[in-house]
Amino acid sequence: MTVDALTDVAGVRVGHATRRGEGWLTGTTVVLAPEGGAVAAVDVRGGGPGTKETDALDPRNLVQKVEAVVLTGGSAYGLDAASGVMAWLEERGRGVRVGPDPAHVVPVVPAACVFDLGRGGDFRARPDAATGRTAVAAADASGPGAPVPQGCVGAGTGAAVGPLKGGVGSASTVLDSGVTVAALVVANAAGSAVDPETGVLYGELFEGRRIAYPEEGVLEAARRRLAEIAAENAPPPLNTTLAVVATDAELSKAQAQKLAGTAHDGIARAVRPVHLLSDGDTVFALATGRRPLDAGQPLALNDLLAAGADMVTRAIVRAVRSAEPVAGPGGSWPSYGELYGTSSV
Repeated sequence: MTVDALTDVAGVRVGHATRRGEGWLTGTTVVLAPEGGAVAAVDVRGGGPGTKETDALDPRNLVQKVEAVVLTGGSAYGLDAASGVMAWLEERGRGVRVGPDPAHVVPVVPAACVFDLGRGGDFRARPDAATGRTAVAAADASGPGAPVPQGCVGAGTGAAVGPLKGGVGSASTVLDSGVTVAALVVANAAGSAVDPETGVLYGELFEGRRIAYPEEGVLEAARRRLAEIAAENAPPPLNTTLAVVATDAELSKAQAQKLAGTAHDGIARAVRPVHLLSDGDTVFALATGRRPLDAGQPLALNDLLAAGADMVTRAIVRAVRSAEPVAGPGGSWPSYGELYGTSSV
């Protein structure tokens, strides 16, 4: 049985640590690879990225596999969450072996952050090493193939997509070859996910199904409310969309890097404008290697690349549709469902 989420890739687990209230509106999400790690790569397109250990993922460099990827709120401060994940992995002997003792390991934990500082009211309320440890422990305890909580959780707790509340979304598919491709996204973009003329989510235009268009009265009410929010919030245009695309296919680091790169197309379909100077859009790719690509099908990789982008688009749609409205001392962000309704055909 599948759950239509990143955890449909066998061995991959997801855990969230969420902090809300008393000035907090932030959190951390950890994607935990199967023990022994997964081939990993990254592609950064935004002009304001906040990342850690991404150079290690270059196909020209030594590290081949990673044990976990950290997505976190808190801007660059929140990258400290990766330290807690590293400590948790070291205690279990998981990482790159660097000495004769099996305990002599250095866990390579790539991380990327989104900007959500002050959205809960306290600029100093941000994830730290303890938050990362909580998230990785949650991933470990979740069990194989567990559903992935979506919406305002983990790194998506304080996320916003343009004037609307953002969050975490996930989706998966199984190709005709039997290969699974899945994505998890933290949708926190400076651009908008909604076509202002119709109220339709851009990402749903690519899903191949009939679209339920909001009525004109709903659109007018939404426009008025968004204009009020823009005047109230006046937020700095500092955001970032993060994604992890995972597959059980056997990929080289170079192929995984191509997967991360093409997956950015999935963001561009769902958010406009995208990859701005104030965004830090970053996509990680993980390949567990449990299924070889069909050597007799030279275009098999193309199918996988296309699916990665499709799953990112679907995951962003789910993130926006799953988000709950937030109003507090740090600002107000209505949800898509609150403004336009929750129906989707």
